[in-house]
Amino acid sequence: MTRARTHIAGRGLLLVGAAVLALAGCGAPAARQDAAAAAGAAFEAAVMAGEHVRACELLAPQTREQLEQDEQNACATALASQELPRTHGVRGVEAYGRQAMVRMAGDTLFLSLFTAGWKVVAAGCTPQPDKPYNCLLKGA
Repeated sequence: MTRARTHIAGRGLLLVGAAVLALAGCGAPAARQDAAAAAGAAFEAAVMAGEHVRACELLAPQTREQLEQDEQNACATALASQELPRTHGVRGVEAYGRQAMVRMAGDTLFLSLFTAGWKVVAAGCTPQPDKPYNCLLKGA
């Protein structure tokens, strides 16, 4: 094989390798979105079923601590007293790195990715014109 052919063949392998890496990277956001949606749906299902201990396990540590501090009670009891909106399925998910927003019919959740998986940072969130979301449950 001549030097020109070797260069072209090597360049072709480089391009194929780059394409494979690009395609693998495209799957990562969808996987993050699916995992965030599943965590958000699990939190909402636990709240709606009255499984507040399980719902508390799905809260981010700072959110859980803030809830307990605000309500002067253990997480499960404090969460039971919250008037979080009823939901009806995931309508959309946006995930950027370790942060996600899960829009549900009736609620919007914000999540962060921790070592143990996606955790709810804020819930009961409603948009406000020209302002950040207003959330009933959030960390410090």
